[in-house]
Amino acid sequence: MILSRRAFGLRSSLNLGFISRSGRICAGFSEVVVDEAFGPEKIRIASIRELTPEEHEDLLVRFGKKEPAVEQTPPPEPVEGAEVEELD
Repeated sequence: MILSRRAFGLRSSLNLGFISRSGRICAGFSEVVVDEAFGPEKIRIASIRELTPEEHEDLLVRFGKKEPAVEQTPPPEPVEGAEVEELD
């Protein structure tokens, strides 16, 4: 979701709501309500897009709703050593 302007109290707000005349959240017609210390701030929603499966998975892991997938580390590749020259 992209808002039409910056929401200053969004990160510290404990309450977040939506206002919609149609009962659906639509870009251009709905608003996000952020509860701030100085009262509620209404901000119009500029655009909305669906999350990709990867983004959805990342959010679930980030907020503790799902354990991260364990990735197998590839075996180390053999590396040829450098020639060592002895000085007299």
